[in-house]
Amino acid sequence: MATWVVGDIQGCKKPLKRLLKKVDFSWDRDMLWCTGDLVNRGPKCLKTLRFFYKHRDNIRIVLGNHDLHLMAIAAGAKKLGRHDTLEPILLAEDSDVLIGWLHQQPLLYQEHGFTLVHAGIPPQWSVDDAAARAREVESVLQSPNCTEFFAAMYGNEPALWSDDLEGMDRLRVITNYLTRMRYCFEDGRLDLESKGPLSNPGGPAAKNQALDAWFNHPNRKATYDRILFGHWASLQGKTSTPNAIGLDTGCVWGNALTFYCLETGERVSEPCAC
Repeated sequence: MATWVVGDIQGCKKPLKRLLKKVDFSWDRDMLWCTGDLVNRGPKCLKTLRFFYKHRDNIRIVLGNHDLHLMAIAAGAKKLGRHDTLEPILLAEDSDVLIGWLHQQPLLYQEHGFTLVHAGIPPQWSVDDAAARAREVESVLQSPNCTEFFAAMYGNEPALWSDDLEGMDRLRVITNYLTRMRYCFEDGRLDLESKGPLSNPGGPAAKNQALDAWFNHPNRKATYDRILFGHWASLQGKTSTPNAIGLDTGCVWGNALTFYCLETGERVSEPCAC
């Protein structure tokens, strides 16, 4: 039995199928984890989501920002953007089933001594902190209040966690940390504009020397936890610490899709001709 973890797929089903064949994946014995962003931007979003739903007994996923975006559109809280490739899902006869399944998925998953999350764990949180706060959002996603949450989900403020936060501000900052974070300041304040690689962050806040990748911060509470994450294509899976395992290698942007084996640490990649 092997457990393979894949980075952001974003509707690129063909390279996913090629990777499964390359590692001799068996649905009878193996497990597939995904860092989220199953859909959007790529060409085969409906087929990708159906594939994951079909094999759901052998799959563990966490929700990414694009998955949440699909759910918000389906709930009527957001309109399709011009770069979205989600319309086939919304028009499909099994749309309610597929999106209903997404509503039941977590933002953070733990097993075998690993933590799976879409974007990362902010420096001021332990993994247990992050898991507890993820459950707050998950509870709303699985409740009748989810449409209200989706309407308030978009936005960059508040940029810093406080235990005193309440309501939608609290849920928004939790969601941003777990599904949108790349760079943050030493106190954990988010910079959601900078997206570039570590050598060239870009974005208006990058001139401040206190800005760094979430996994580089001194005194990070989750330093010794093994964290699997995606979301950050410009890293190409390369981080400065062995316990922060990056898996988004930019498939939808024409680069590659990457598998990571929990048992061996092996990485296998496939060029992403979608």
